[in-house]
Amino acid sequence: MRSRTAGMWWGTAIEAPDPAALARFYAELLGWPVVHEEPGTAIVAPPQGAVYLVFQQATGYQAPVWPPVDGAQRPMMHFDFQVGDLDSAVAEALALGASLATPSPRKNVRVLLDPAGHPFCLCVEED
Repeated sequence: MRSRTAGMWWGTAIEAPDPAALARFYAELLGWPVVHEEPGTAIVAPPQGAVYLVFQQATGYQAPVWPPVDGAQRPMMHFDFQVGDLDSAVAEALALGASLATPSPRKNVRVLLDPAGHPFCLCVEED
């Protein structure tokens, strides 16, 4: 977009039944602070950048199903996070409230579900 200039923020919004709780999950997972919170909305952003994640209240929220199933709510998007050690990163995410999903598409990727049921991937570079 031509009107964008350096330093302008960008991000994505994620629906959740409890936005503040989901924001705290991702803040812990990523080591980013919750930078704004109001009823129905919470924002997480890295300290060094202009990227953010907004978690918004969704009345009647229905968690996506992984793997996708015909007739069920499909994942519309997911996060991919590169990690240095897959096993320890999975253990950390599980300790924060994530759950392991199956199947994972490759040996260097693990699909997990956040506390609201959104899938996200932890990935290591293949040797």
